[in-house]
Amino acid sequence: MRLSDLRTGEKGVIVKVLGHGGFRKRIVEMGFIKGKTVEVLLNAPLRDPIKYKILGYEISLRRQEAEMIEVISEEEAEKNAMDSAYHKGLAEDVSVKEEVLKKIALGKRRTINVALVGNPNCGKTSLFNLASGAHEHVGNYSGVTVDAKEGYFDFEGYHFRLIDLPGTYSLSAYTPEELYVRRYIIDETPDVIINVVDSSNLERNLYLTTQLIDMNVRMVVALNIYDELEASGNQLDYRLLSKLFGVPMIPTVCKKNRGVDTLFHVVINLYEGVDFFNRKGQMNPEVLQGLMEWHDSLEYRKHHEEEHPEDYTHAHESAGRVFRHIHINHGPDLEKAIDAVKEEVSENESIRHKYSTRFLSIKLLENDKDIERLVLQLPNGNKIIGMRDKMSKRYKETNGEECESAITDAKYAFISGALKETFTDNHLEKQQTTKMIDAIVTHRFWGYPIFFFSCS
Repeated sequence: MRLSDLRTGEKGVIVKVLGHGGFRKRIVEMGFIKGKTVEVLLNAPLRDPIKYKILGYEISLRRQEAEMIEVISEEEAEKNAMDSAYHKGLAEDVSVKEEVLKKIALGKRRTINVALVGNPNCGKTSLFNLASGAHEHVGNYSGVTVDAKEGYFDFEGYHFRLIDLPGTYSLSAYTPEELYVRRYIIDETPDVIINVVDSSNLERNLYLTTQLIDMNVRMVVALNIYDELEASGNQLDYRLLSKLFGVPMIPTVCKKNRGVDTLFHVVINLYEGVDFFNRKGQMNPEVLQGLMEWHDSLEYRKHHEEEHPEDYTHAHESAGRVFRHIHINHGPDLEKAIDAVKEEVSENESIRHKYSTRFLSIKLLENDKDIERLVLQLPNGNKIIGMRDKMSKRYKETNGEECESAITDAKYAFISGALKETFTDNHLEKQQTTKMIDAIVTHRFWGYPIFFFSCS
């Protein structure tokens, strides 16, 4: 049930807030925190806004914003309280008191919707099959991954609903797969995205990661096929790469079930904790206490604890907090164009709950027709397109290049810069060493003495 479904005078408890990171952060800061009771005070005659009471304050939300907040009502809680799965640990009296309602809501929250996103042949479907126990054909031949596949599994007290989305190289709207993946992420708002990356081809795979960052989604990167990277002799400082991208990155080898438990453990930490930090970087104490209790209940981890990102309960011992929303820097001229278009787009409250305005602005500058059709439905749609055209023309006149290709180049430049700091190509170093030795041995002065010395 969504908060918008409650009638005047009814109460419910917050289960989760959906939508992109910027929207979730704003709603949480208003007090709409998981486990908190909210009461409907007034539904406006024209449906907007709706007045609520939460944490002792009266707050108004647009109906479209309230639709992005999942709640459990007293009526729904009474039905669930009779179910033994929900009733476990509750008092014999199943009348819906506030504490009972909260326990049921937090129990319902323990279903996490996860979407798997990645390039074709990155091992995404292998991860899906391993986690969910599904045995479908693995590959990307025509017609194999046309639709999303769905699977379920339980782990560390949580129920996971996994969606294996079609393999795609980007989130543009050039192919049906690209459009399908993008629309699924926007319309279905998965709780967490696992971006599966082929570690043997980082530069190509991380391009999709930069586009997901533009969308401001909650995300973990699975550095899959990591054994091939290690076997090659190359080295990757994945912890530093995580920090540069603002996204937790976990080495995995799905075919050998390596790193998969850690991956989903980090997903839980991210899902439960990342939205509840204040501007000083401090987590809501009640949320932190809940995370610590969950972590302490995991007996097997007490004996097999390993360092990993997004471990909020042992920040002093581990990599601590990695996830943060960054902006891929596209260069001063492009950033000016993005900001100008974004300013016009941001006037529309009706879409800000669902879309990152920065993502929309970037896609408009890339001449994305699907996003253009969406924007033209807005009251100031023509004005937005006019600003896009103006900034695109100005950029081309100044730089001699279309915005679309410049944005792609800027993303690859960001990736290249990050890999330059974190990736060591030992093949290249070996080649350079060999060339140096060859140059000395074949030198017209030093070659003969070295040759005779080695023979003596």
